[in-house]
Amino acid sequence: MNDYTACDATELAARVRRGEVRPEELAEKAIAAVEAVNPALNAVMRPMYDAARAAARDLPEGPFRGVPMVVKDFDGFVEGEPWTAGSRFLEGFVPDHDSEAMARLRRAGAVFVAKTNLPELGILGTTEGRLKGPAHNPWNTGHSTGGSSGGSAALVAARAVPLGHGGDGGGSLRIPASACGLVGFKTTRGRITLAPDFGEGWGGYVSPGGLTRSVRDAAALIDVMAGPAAGDPYAVPPLERPLAKEVGAPPGKLRVAFTAGSLFGKETHAECRAAVESAARLLADLGHEVEEARPEFDRGRLVRAYLTQTAASIAAQIEDMGHWTGRKPSASYFEPSTWFLRQVGRRLSAAELQQARDAAQAAGRALAAFFARYDLFVTPTLAYPPVRLGELALKPFEAAALAVLRAFPAGAALRAVLAQLADTSLERTPNTQLFNQTGQPAVSLPLHQTPEGLPVGVQLVARYAEDALLIRVASQIEEARPWKDRVPGVVAP
Repeated sequence: MNDYTACDATELAARVRRGEVRPEELAEKAIAAVEAVNPALNAVMRPMYDAARAAARDLPEGPFRGVPMVVKDFDGFVEGEPWTAGSRFLEGFVPDHDSEAMARLRRAGAVFVAKTNLPELGILGTTEGRLKGPAHNPWNTGHSTGGSSGGSAALVAARAVPLGHGGDGGGSLRIPASACGLVGFKTTRGRITLAPDFGEGWGGYVSPGGLTRSVRDAAALIDVMAGPAAGDPYAVPPLERPLAKEVGAPPGKLRVAFTAGSLFGKETHAECRAAVESAARLLADLGHEVEEARPEFDRGRLVRAYLTQTAASIAAQIEDMGHWTGRKPSASYFEPSTWFLRQVGRRLSAAELQQARDAAQAAGRALAAFFARYDLFVTPTLAYPPVRLGELALKPFEAAALAVLRAFPAGAALRAVLAQLADTSLERTPNTQLFNQTGQPAVSLPLHQTPEGLPVGVQLVARYAEDALLIRVASQIEEARPWKDRVPGVVAP
């Protein structure tokens, strides 16, 4: 097989079914491809080559039989494989079971080739953690892959594998999809279970999922992973038919709202603005009714709510990790930003957490009213093109302030720093978190590039539970403005 890197997962699975290629051959192709590009990308947290070879010899007859993929070292356990969540605190922790989403991928015949790099506990929108070091963007290795599913995004973009597992608690699929020129689909809340280990991640913000190079792969991947599990705290209305059948189906004439503005930030880079304006023109050319509009909401209240929910969840998560490892959490194990969020989370009151949940639910009501008027909302995925590595690192004075707070965690001081973060921390990645708070499906499509060749994604959002509509319109856009022939500078041979 000489065209492995040109094939998406759907094509590879079809070739396996036709007997044109064996799963064992695909596993070796993927291993060689990962080995070829990883020195430039630093995207692998842990190789799983021996396990991949063994799995490829005895696979179930599923829709992804023989298709190689990589797995983020977070957002779900893989039985018998170390799970670090990007943190030194968890080194040596090995789960004794698969999460349900991982088990579904295995039953579909996917072959796990490696675990991938991420920021500690999936917190940041750039993959530059201390445990493994920064992941490098295959379009320009001096730039970030985005985060938190950045390692998976780098390997899919470099065509080492066609599928990359990840999760999205504030944009962690859509942000790296934009930065690396991929499709990143966050499903409606509850579409993919977090069983058996979690009821809801970050208070319902987290949705497991994946990164792909084509819309049809995104649809097929969700079909494999989707569905409730016994004991889930809530369930989304089921799909009427598999999303794979929605690819190419006419979306009808849609009422489309778009904004080039920043939802949780202040400014939008000219290239990101141009990407959205071009997408709006394309949608109009495709026959949709398009106008500039955006929902009304209290930005300050929602950003505070997002950071409050995140901090409380990180604090609880670290306590759980202490039980798993038998270690006592301490600042020496964690990066300064992570420990700061843990400190804040432990200081917050139950009333503050409930107020954050109330704010997110109020936003859900406001967006439901907005989506009574519109079928689709289009924004820049990011407010800026992929940042340079190190650009978002703590400044010396910020690191000094967090060091003081580690030693003297006064509640008033912690809240003051949290308020400052609410004003500045989402400036580069301001457009994804809202839809984690409201639970709506959203996808980033690679529709634009800067003059320097860096990818810029456009985000499409549909009303709650309308994942199928989002697949239909995304596939319509992909057909009208295909991106499959774009190849980054670092690419598997």
